[in-house]
Amino acid sequence: MSFNKVDLSFQSCKSNYDESDVVLFSAPLDTTTSYRPGTRFAGNAIRVESIGIEWYSPYLDMDLKDHPTVDIGDLDLPMGDVESALDVIYYTAKDILEAKKLPMMVGGEHLVTYPVIKAMFEQNKDLCIIHLDAHTDLRDEFLGRALSHATVLRRCHDLLGDNRIFQFGIRSGDKHEFEWAKTHTQLRKFDLVGLEDAIEQIKDRPVYITIDLDVLDPSIFPGTGTPEPGGITYKELLGAIQAFTKLNNVVGADIVELAPMLDASNVSTVVAAKTLREMILLLHRQK
Repeated sequence: MSFNKVDLSFQSCKSNYDESDVVLFSAPLDTTTSYRPGTRFAGNAIRVESIGIEWYSPYLDMDLKDHPTVDIGDLDLPMGDVESALDVIYYTAKDILEAKKLPMMVGGEHLVTYPVIKAMFEQNKDLCIIHLDAHTDLRDEFLGRALSHATVLRRCHDLLGDNRIFQFGIRSGDKHEFEWAKTHTQLRKFDLVGLEDAIEQIKDRPVYITIDLDVLDPSIFPGTGTPEPGGITYKELLGAIQAFTKLNNVVGADIVELAPMLDASNVSTVVAAKTLREMILLLHRQK
């Protein structure tokens, strides 16, 4: 697979594609956002702010410079054409997986997770998802769309089936979504209690981790399209990432829903950049 040369990359992620174990890319889809748009600008905003983030993680005791990672930049997505954009993301993820590498995606709205899961499921029929988010994302349709940031985990469930999706931090959604989750997903409201038990349950299965950054309280992370008060702290998120190290087969990950212009301080973007560093290193632990 060939890519255009990327002049702006995340930190030290400038390795040759062939030698890299982890492939970073951003999917600037912002088409079905239902409140405040702007997530399509997240990838490059994170790249710019990453200059202020150390390459070494004291949390994981790992350094990005020691682990070959390639940043292939923003995908070229057709504006306004959701299905075609999802196809581009799907084929990108498929190519990365066929090259025996691990995809690390930056959204974009949360719908970008679905085509990656589609590609993942083709190779990993036992796939499970760990989902950190403020929102259920379990509607069957939203504003007339079956493909939406509000339906993304429901579409993933269409592929995976019951009790393969583990949701934490959820504090917003339609009542029907919460009722539906009781028999179809493993949903924990408000916090991360039970995460380590879930990890123990699925630690030997292929696991994809999707982090909607609005799982964080908006006092910490205001730069998102649909902020929800009552979220977790950043230390709790770091604790979750450290707990993920107990998983034996993390096959990919994403962080989504940063809308950088909604936080003039750029602190939300820095939070996203630091989270991205930790998640890239988490994936490298699998190699």
